[in-house]
Amino acid sequence: MMKAIWNGQIIAESNDTKVIENNHYFPADSIKEEFFKSSDTHTNCPWKGVASYYTINVEGKENQDAAWYYPKTSDLAKQIEGYVAFWKGVEVVE
Repeated sequence: MMKAIWNGQIIAESNDTKVIENNHYFPADSIKEEFFKSSDTHTNCPWKGVASYYTINVEGKENQDAAWYYPKTSDLAKQIEGYVAFWKGVEVVE
C-alpha cells in the first residue's frame, strides 16, 4: 500500500499507483478530498498533456500546488489520466 503523507497526515493511499518518471500517481478515488483544493495553476508536459494542480491544506497549513494530475492526457499517457501525483515535501512511502 502506497501512502502520500504531508504535515503528519495521510492524504492518499492506494495499492494501485502507476509509476511514471519516478512519480507515483494515485487513483483519483484514493485521495482524501477534504485536504485538496483546486488551483488555477496549469502546466504543459510535451508528452503527457496539460496538468492541473491542487493545493493541500492540513490542519491550517497550506502547500500550494503540491499535487498535480492530468484531467485529459495524450494517448501516450492514458494510464495516468485523472491520477494524482505529489511533490513539494509530500512524502510518498510504502
